[in-house]
Amino acid sequence: MTDHGVIQLRDICFRYDRHEVLRHVDLTLEEGELVLVSGRTGVGKSTLLGVVTGLVPRFTGGVLTGDVLLDGESIVAQPPRERAHLVGYVGQDPLAGFVADTVEEELAYGMEQIGTPPETMRRRVEETLDLLGIADLRARDLRTLSGGQQQRVAIGSVLTTHPRVLVLDEPTSALDPTAAEDVLATITRLVHDLGLTVLLAEHRLERVVPFADRVCLVTGDGGIRTGPPHEVLADSPVVPPLVELGRLAGWEPLPLTVRDARRHARSLPVLTAPEPAPAPESEPLLTASGVTVVHGSTVAVREVALTLCAGRVTVLMGRNGSGKSSLIWALQGSGKRRSGTIDVAGDDPATLAPAQRRTHVGLVPQTAADLLYLETVADECAAADDGAHAASGTCRELLDRLAPGIDEATHPRDLSEGQRLALALSIVLTARPPVVLLDEPTRGLDYAGKAELARIVADLAADGRAVLLATHDVEFAAHVADEVVVMAEGEVVSSGPPRQVLAESPSFAPQVTKVLGPPWLVVEEVAAALAREGRR
Repeated sequence: MTDHGVIQLRDICFRYDRHEVLRHVDLTLEEGELVLVSGRTGVGKSTLLGVVTGLVPRFTGGVLTGDVLLDGESIVAQPPRERAHLVGYVGQDPLAGFVADTVEEELAYGMEQIGTPPETMRRRVEETLDLLGIADLRARDLRTLSGGQQQRVAIGSVLTTHPRVLVLDEPTSALDPTAAEDVLATITRLVHDLGLTVLLAEHRLERVVPFADRVCLVTGDGGIRTGPPHEVLADSPVVPPLVELGRLAGWEPLPLTVRDARRHARSLPVLTAPEPAPAPESEPLLTASGVTVVHGSTVAVREVALTLCAGRVTVLMGRNGSGKSSLIWALQGSGKRRSGTIDVAGDDPATLAPAQRRTHVGLVPQTAADLLYLETVADECAAADDGAHAASGTCRELLDRLAPGIDEATHPRDLSEGQRLALALSIVLTARPPVVLLDEPTRGLDYAGKAELARIVADLAADGRAVLLATHDVEFAAHVADEVVVMAEGEVVSSGPPRQVLAESPSFAPQVTKVLGPPWLVVEEVAAALAREGRR
């Protein structure tokens, strides 16, 4: 370990137009350390990462002052390409960063740029394929991979150059729980065994906190606060459910792992378990039968039947590549299906013109930016209001609930991933279609944003809409689901109420269930039970 750390940020300030994003930031990253960057959506986490990689301000604009040192030498003026073999970076959208066609070519590309000998390249490609469990994907076209598979390839393409520092922006946002755990375990192994330094920004803190050596909280006023996870999370505005449960119960020190929380849980009084709410009778708004989707020679969806009812929120879950997105696009009508029937208000969405289809089924895709094409946030909101014949300000009001404080003059492409998602979601919801399909809607949203999204989803259901939501976020699913449908290899393998499907699954159980057991799902249920206990 060096005296001055592997990476040092000294008095870093960054201003974009009149907005000061970072102010007098000092941060030292040591060799073999995993530092988790946390904070509210849009506070500057990606900007902080971009300063380390050199992408800020070179590709973002704005004014940067201060210095960045690597092994004691200043690299602040060094272009990103000249520090890429020392500081590896994987962004929020892996597909946007790919330059080759196949997995194997992508893994080799970075080494080709720095002149790695062919025999070394071959060995490192094989090592990385095995390390990340993607050997069976080596010849696959990158565009045919699921979001999670693309994320692992993106991480692998950086690891082959053997960087000193690995910078990751939301690395598990596209991964199912098991794949996320595998990737984080791999990264941790690199930290411990090879001395790799990792700077990682993530909203799903429940996944990363157990692996973190330190937490760097971006405070929102341009500053940061760093320290051991249990100290920083004690009063952080963003915390995982385990820490929220620990705060509620007054546990010291705060639990950072399920095992720690289980030991604390023995001190809780005997609580009355929550009763499952009976499912009300409601009319079907979308009925699908025998839906089969084929991509080339791959059967992505096989004979799936699904009914979405008014006032009900159905959550679609499953491993990466299980067919969730293919099913959602088929239900919306844009995705081609080989066979099967879909009925919404007497119409098959696939037979409708796009404008009419949006009045039947609204869809927010995984890549929210696909819906954004105008010059400012204000323009996007106004166009959404006009297109939906909604009252002026309807879209902006939804946006302020999801991601408050966004300047209306900002270009949508300059927003953070979470802010872009919030804007796209607001645009689709402005039309208030009877059926709403959401594909990974919590990517890039912090806990407050997800809580607001949960309230909006609940409002849609209360207003008689049917909502289908595909997600890897088990904590969000536990909050919003009336029914959970699990897919595997294109087929529905499990469906039912969340207390049955989520609570009884080792892979999809939320943290509260892992600590207290079924039928507990969320911290709010424990808070209500403790309040009842206190009133007795």
